[in-house]
Amino acid sequence: MAFTPSPLIRWRLAQLASHLVVALIALVVIGGATRVMEAGLACPDWPLCYGTFFPGHQMNIQVFLEWFHRLDAFVVGIALCVQLGVVWIWRLALPGWLPLASAFLVILVSVQGGLGALTVVQLLPSGVVTAHLGLALTLVAAVSGLTQCLLSSSRDSSSPLWWRFMSGASLLLVMAQSVLGGRMATEWAAQRCIAQGQVCEWLHWHRFSAIPVASFVIMFIVISFLAGGWSRRQWPFLLVVFLLVLAQISLGLLVMHLGLAIPFVTVAHQLVAALLVAFLSALTFRSPGSPSSYLPLIQDFSSLETCHG
Repeated sequence: MAFTPSPLIRWRLAQLASHLVVALIALVVIGGATRVMEAGLACPDWPLCYGTFFPGHQMNIQVFLEWFHRLDAFVVGIALCVQLGVVWIWRLALPGWLPLASAFLVILVSVQGGLGALTVVQLLPSGVVTAHLGLALTLVAAVSGLTQCLLSSSRDSSSPLWWRFMSGASLLLVMAQSVLGGRMATEWAAQRCIAQGQVCEWLHWHRFSAIPVASFVIMFIVISFLAGGWSRRQWPFLLVVFLLVLAQISLGLLVMHLGLAIPFVTVAHQLVAALLVAFLSALTFRSPGSPSSYLPLIQDFSSLETCHG
């Protein structure tokens, strides 16, 4: 069988994209930990921290969180630029939409970096911090979806229309719920409501909107099982999403029961939200036949037997 470069390149790009999903989820979680630990201004300048790349003398847990958050963002930005370069070099062997998608991701991460700078320069304005979170979740969804598109072949059939509608709507609802929670957090609404009885409407909106969002996602899972065929064969992904929804509800209740006194629980709540966004995006862009359509061809090359962390 003659070797063609396109499947190999797409597989490598899919591996890079899957690693980027993990890095982006870590970015969201570390950003959440930075906010919970009130470390958003631990580094008073930007892009350096105390005028240096590694602030060893000023290092403590708060400075480390803010510094590592920036480091992770920098690594993600470099990786997306590398991806764009590879896609441009091999553009003739790749789908025509891929260079535009890669360029769009580089623009998104550049805007994300700009919002990160504004959070420091403007001393953590609520609107900017919320937009920073929303764009981070958008990047998670975009790169997770890109991974599935790279794993599928142009010969693969599309997923059913109802599947794309329900999974896409679930994704948008979860992202909106997460951004609402982020806005509530940046306003410190939960703390002020618990301690002083102020601005409780943000907390009520976030709590009550969680019910229809979770119900819609669970309905999507149930319909997928009842429909049978290809959608039922996605049961490992659907089961993970179901368990994540249950975990998110439980963590939300636990956060309120503890009065936001345990930062680890609050950060875990944000982690599960980011994981839900990643899995729902993967389901939205998943198509019948992926990734097996060209994976056997790639696995025939012994040079590909590398270990990926």
